[in-house]
Amino acid sequence: MPPTLASLVHHSALKLTVRAGEDRLDVPVRWAHVSELADPVPYMEGGELLLITALKLDAEDPEVMHRYVKRLVGAGVVSLGFAVGVNYDDIPQALVEAARQEGLPLLEVPRRTPFLAISKAVSAAIAADQYRAVTAGFAAQRELTRRALTEGPEGLLAALAAQVDGWAALYDASGAVVATAPEWAGRRAARLTADVQRLRERPAPASSVVGGTGNAEHPENADRVELHSLGTSRRPRSALAVGTAAAPGTAERYAVHSAIALLTLTTERSRSLHEAGLRIDGAVLRMLLAGEPDHARTVAGDLYGGLLDAPFRIAVAESPTARTRASTALQTTGDPGGEAGGDPLGTLTEVVESAAARAGEAVLVVPEGERLVMLATDGGAAVAACVEHASALEAARPASESLAGGDEESLVVGLSAPSGPIAASAAYKQAEQALSVARRRGRVCVEHEHLAAGSVLPLLADDAVRAFADGLLRALHDHDATGRGDLVASLRAWLSRHGQWDAAAADLGVHRHTLRYRMRRVEEILGRSLDDPDVRMELWLALKATAPD
Repeated sequence: MPPTLASLVHHSALKLTVRAGEDRLDVPVRWAHVSELADPVPYMEGGELLLITALKLDAEDPEVMHRYVKRLVGAGVVSLGFAVGVNYDDIPQALVEAARQEGLPLLEVPRRTPFLAISKAVSAAIAADQYRAVTAGFAAQRELTRRALTEGPEGLLAALAAQVDGWAALYDASGAVVATAPEWAGRRAARLTADVQRLRERPAPASSVVGGTGNAEHPENADRVELHSLGTSRRPRSALAVGTAAAPGTAERYAVHSAIALLTLTTERSRSLHEAGLRIDGAVLRMLLAGEPDHARTVAGDLYGGLLDAPFRIAVAESPTARTRASTALQTTGDPGGEAGGDPLGTLTEVVESAAARAGEAVLVVPEGERLVMLATDGGAAVAACVEHASALEAARPASESLAGGDEESLVVGLSAPSGPIAASAAYKQAEQALSVARRRGRVCVEHEHLAAGSVLPLLADDAVRAFADGLLRALHDHDATGRGDLVASLRAWLSRHGQWDAAAADLGVHRHTLRYRMRRVEEILGRSLDDPDVRMELWLALKATAPD
């Protein structure tokens, strides 16, 4: 700790005597300063031991001394040292009484003790304290490094909490609490999620201080919490919270900064390793899609656990502007992921990987330009997080806004049905089909299972399909508009009755010969034979696509 008045009084070489303020000698001294000005306050910063000989002071005037001492106290001066045997043989009683009234420690400095000796003693004590702090900081750094290497982030947090005599918490990219130390800190850390989110919105490195309501009965409510972003990119991937009862000292500050560096190394892979990991991910995915699951397992090893064996689902996500965003981000921020631009695919990746990490799942995410391919365990947290994220985006979108309208911020996701490694290629096609349907319908996410379980008719609600249907049936509608018959209604009735003349004629209320004549006119006008099942299918779907809702 820094030098105190008590340590100076007990310094054998200084021979200081306490004349007032005996009960306040535990106050730390930031510096020793000599000033004979009648008003030295403008040059004080607070925490000083002021040394005087009263060369320009009427130290025997009670009123003058009271004003003088009161101003010193107001400026934060912690003590006044008065040299006797220079201008006064003894400290004037007026100054002693003023110091007692204002509670300012007053030290008598004997003539044989020069002010320089006091300044040197204070400076030496401050330097020794700083040396102890640096030494303690290095020791803390070694301990934090050892715990990080042997026990991971959890051990590092435990060591940091012990070093600062408080608590520590680690947050992931989504702002969720990953680990805390001690255990009771979990409740306190969880209440800071909103503050962590605000911190992540600022360019890294960033930090902030959050006040608390700590007391002896509830130590988890620390008086002071520091939040620090972690990560090398402009957008931090995680955050560290450190809660203490007061502002950390020099040694504690060394420990906090060491923890930030170590956690950054722990949670951030280097650019080269990250790129290598992406290449492995892409190679494994290509092998699966090529029907080579055994080769994919050989390359992956234990990297993905049992992900490649268990039932999984494939998601294909698309954002039209992802490639432009990534290129711009790389040019302006050096971040190939485009995190600073807030691209939809980057956000989806963070959501999915954070959910998988919390659940202890493996997930395979491969960026492909303006697309993202994800392979995750069926029924796992990653798939659920993907669907929930898409649902939240869709719920937040204004009713008038449509993804099909070309929204620049759009995210479209197609999700396959559960599959295995042998059928990975089929699952990928399912995801692409679901993606195509989501794009046409203006949806954020469509699951292939929902398409297979439903009807094909909703798929006809597409502008291209309607345009085809209108073109196919236009000649029949033009014919009916002249009042020369009801060919469209007759065709619909005949097709709905599977070509049964009597049943269809009864539905229309006409003779079957009349219906036969109308069907021949349909063939003549369209130039197509109704004996062809493909023609009948196309006409039926066209009628369905143009039918009023």
